[in-house]
Parts: sequence; structure tokens; C-alpha cells
Amino acid sequence: MTNKSFRFSVRLIIAAMLATLICVVAQAQQPSSSDEKVEETKTGAITGTVVNDSGQPLAGAAIYVGAITVPGPGRYTTTDSEGNFQVKGLDAGLYTVGTRLPAYVSPPRDPDDLGPATYYRIGDSVRLVQIKGAVITGTVISSSGEPVVAVSVRASRIREADGQPPKYGILVYGERTTDDRGVYRIYGLVPGTYLVSAGGLGNRYNSFSINAYDADAPTYAPSSTRDTAAEITVRAGDEATGVDIRYRGEPGHVVSGTASGPTGGGVYSSFFVSLMSVVNGQTLSTSFQPPGSRGFAFSGVVDGDYDLIAQSQLGAGETAISEARRIRVRGADVTGIEVLTKPLASMIGKVTLEPSKAVECKGKRQPLFAETMVAIVRNEKEPTASAGFPRFLGSHAAPDREGAFTLRNIQPGQYNVDTRFFAKYWFLQSISSRPDVPPAAKAAAANQPVDAAKNWTTIKLGQRPGNLNVTLAEGAASLRGQLTTAEGQKLPAKSILYLLPAERDKADDVLRFFVAPVGGDGNFVLNNLSPGRYWLLVQPAGDNSLLTNAKLRRPDESKTRANLRRDAEAAKTELELKPCQNVIDYKLPTHP
Repeated sequence: MTNKSFRFSVRLIIAAMLATLICVVAQAQQPSSSDEKVEETKTGAITGTVVNDSGQPLAGAAIYVGAITVPGPGRYTTTDSEGNFQVKGLDAGLYTVGTRLPAYVSPPRDPDDLGPATYYRIGDSVRLVQIKGAVITGTVISSSGEPVVAVSVRASRIREADGQPPKYGILVYGERTTDDRGVYRIYGLVPGTYLVSAGGLGNRYNSFSINAYDADAPTYAPSSTRDTAAEITVRAGDEATGVDIRYRGEPGHVVSGTASGPTGGGVYSSFFVSLMSVVNGQTLSTSFQPPGSRGFAFSGVVDGDYDLIAQSQLGAGETAISEARRIRVRGADVTGIEVLTKPLASMIGKVTLEPSKAVECKGKRQPLFAETMVAIVRNEKEPTASAGFPRFLGSHAAPDREGAFTLRNIQPGQYNVDTRFFAKYWFLQSISSRPDVPPAAKAAAANQPVDAAKNWTTIKLGQRPGNLNVTLAEGAASLRGQLTTAEGQKLPAKSILYLLPAERDKADDVLRFFVAPVGGDGNFVLNNLSPGRYWLLVQPAGDNSLLTNAKLRRPDESKTRANLRRDAEAAKTELELKPCQNVIDYKLPTHP
């Protein structure tokens, strides 16, 4: 891979990590005690340590501190001999912190972990746990029993450690070439189930990766096509040996064409083209079309149905992408494909702060715009919303000093708006938008705001809708307490607490619905609560439970909210929260 291509791939990987975080973070973190200070430091450091699953420090681990809401690139460092790190000189904002160490991986997220993913701020300390990755190793031999030397071997994860399909599509998690004995060893694998293949799917415009096997159809272990391939399941630290492949050496087909459309010029003049399986969504290969080249080409493609997507960078953080082009390979090459990229959509908006006149709220700290993030979350249940588009593209933005923000690189589909902020005595009051209205439409229609918290916002390719308004209001309350049981009764292993609006005129206000995990000791905490009357409801946490505010408030969960509210009304546990009130040591019985 060329250096330029490598840098481009790294940017995409980082984008994937950030979008994943945006999707899984579901509710504002519990504010720290510093949230009650009126003034905040403007710069500071994030410190931390990296350990293995036994608690032993890991030295030499690469650390990446990504600026989510602060302009500019991320920061890099490494851990010292004690596994510690420190990144100084950070501006106030929200950050992600990640680590990478050869042969180690991050542990899979526990499906029973009800807490949200985390953003960090200056002054925070981070503890990152890494586990030893799995290994798959074996030998590739020819039909005559000779070692196949310098052939690429890939491990593609088809199921996660819990047996479920990968949440973000099937990806190649490891690729190595065989040595002079035909031996390969792929290490640092995330726990799960893999298919292992050799050869094929070469990139003709990447001169550093071309070899004699690129034009072949991939051979899957032990010596088969993908449909009959062996499945290899590995856990953390496992080493699956003897995953041998008898190389078939069958020729594949070529898929080639030309990508065109807007680019950023200079280093941003290349097109990045992906070939994805229609059957399982796996990205099989990528190709780069450099400036002045004749186009792109994939070799070693087997018969099947594929989606082809091209994208390019426009500069200023914006991306252009093509609609999915369906390709059918049936016993012959497919050439002359033309794909046209178009800029992804963007949306402008503003965050407004609405102070409270309540005496109890006087002197409370306001949210910092630098520590506020507006994000849009795609409706993954919509089957045709973004068919064929890479899952990692998403959008989030921080307001400027005036509260204005721009969401960029939005894929076509339906979206819900989510907001993160850190200020104990503030709550999310409303999210509204004014849809684009054709000139022939009545002027009155253009002035009717839409509740963007309650309804999906539909985005089309290249669209530039505006007027998204997010209002944060002062006066939030908080609730801290514990579940109580009857004598001899035990607490449920996993429970969740719902806080549901008791006022009938607020039954459809999705921003008045809250959910929080209950700890094993029965403790619970809810912050940033809008004042008002609520019903409380405790339920066991199940596989289909809505464990976060964002999921509970989704437009397609209106029936669930109605059912929860009905059950809570029947339980008759009511609480009224006043502006800026902190309720502590609240006892919530789990028995009649």
C-alpha cells in the first residue's frame, strides 16, 4: 500500500471508531463535581493507565486522544514502563481515548453492561484494559503439496464473541502473507468466529500489493469456496493452529471502471472504491484510483452480487460518495463501470441556552459549548435508508461561541438527533427543525417547526437542510437513590429504572422519558432531569430492554413508551422534581 493510501485508510479507520462511539453513547455522563463550578479551566491534561485483564501495566502502548468537539487533529503518545500516560495542553472539549498494542485488543463490550460509552474531558483519568488477542495460524500448500509463498491470507470475522452477527458489518481483522514455508500467522484477533481465505481480491493500482495470486479466486480453509468454508472460533488468548489451506488456484474475474466527481484537489484527488457483498454486507476489497489513472480495478472476484461504492475527500472535512452500483458477476469480467460521487448532505443549526428565573438555580454553571456535542443517529431499522453505504460515515458537531454548528457527511436515510452536554443543572428542553419547503408551497408551511426529537428527520444525498434548533434549559433536577426489598428478598441481578412523565399533557414529550441502569447493590443515579411530576418503574433488564435515553426516545418506540407509562401509572410510585433540586438517598421499594 502506498503511503498516501495508508494515510487515507487510517483516517477512515479513525472515522469508523468515532462513528461507532456516537452510535453507542446513549445518554449524558454523570457530571463530575466540577460541573457546579461557575468557572472552568481552559486547558488541561487527560491522564491514564493501560493494563491487561489481570491488572498488570502495559508499557509502550500507543495512545490516541481524539478531539470530538475541538478543532484540529488528535494527539498521540505512548505509555511508560508503568503503563501510565499523560496528554497535556488540551483545550476544554470532549475527547475519546483509545489504545493499540501489538497482539492486544480491547475486550468485547459486555452485553450485560448497561452503562453508556464514555467521553472524556480535561482533568479526567482513564483506565484502559487490553486483552491478549487470538491467533490463527496454518500452512498454505498447492494442489501438489508444495508451499505457496507470499500469498495473502485474510481472517474475516463473521460472528462476535456472543455468537451474534457483527454490529458494523463483516470486516477483515487480520491479513498476513505466507513465508517461504507457506506458513502464515495472524495475531491480535478480536474474539469471535472467523473465515480464513488465501489469495484473490487484489488491487491492480496498488503496485506494492500485486503478486501472482491477486487474480485468483479466494480459497477458503480447508480448500473451498466461501459457502462451504470452515468456521474458526477463538477466544481471547487462544491460538487456533493447523488451519491449513490447500490452494485451489482457480482464476477469478475482474471488476473495473472509472470513478468521477468532485474532489478536494492535491492530496485529496484520489477516489476510494469499495466492493461489498450483497449477501452479507462484507467489504471484500478496496481500490484506489489515483489522479490521472485509467480507473480502478478489482481482481480475483468470484461469481456473485456486489455493491460498488466510490468516495472522495473534498477538504474541510467533507466527503463525496456515490450511490451503490449493483454489480452481477457471472462467469466473466465486468468492465466499463462508471460511478459518480456527490457531496454528502449537511445540516446547520444552533444550540440555545435558556436560563431559569428560579431562585434555586442562581449562580449555577452553564454548559460550555466546547463540551457540547450534537449528533445524528441513523435509523438502522429502515431497510432501504442507506443500502450499500459504508456504516462508518456519521456526523457530529460542536457549537461555536455563538451556539451555531454544522453537521457534515450525512448519509441518506432517516435520523434522530441526540445531544451531549455537561452541566448538572441543565436539561435538554427541545429539538426542532424547519423542513425544506419547495418555493411553490405555502409560506405558512415553511414556518411550522417539526419536533425533531419525536420524529425522524429524512436526509437525501447532497441535501443541505437547515434550521435545526436545540434548546438547553436551566433548572434540571437529579435523583440518586437505592432499591429496597422486603425482608429475605433479593435484588434482581440486572434491573433498569424508568422515569416517565406523570402529566397527561407531557405523555408525548419524548424528552421527558428517562432510563438508568440499577447497580448490583441497588443504587441508581439520574441527572439532567427536566422539572415536573414523574412515575417511577423498575423492570428486570432483558435482551430487548431499552437501556438508554436515546433508544427509549426513538420515534418508532412510541408504543413501548405508552406501555411503560401505563405500567408505571398502575404501580403508583410518583415523584415531583423541582427546578435545580437534588434528591438524594431516595428509597424505591421493589415490593408492594
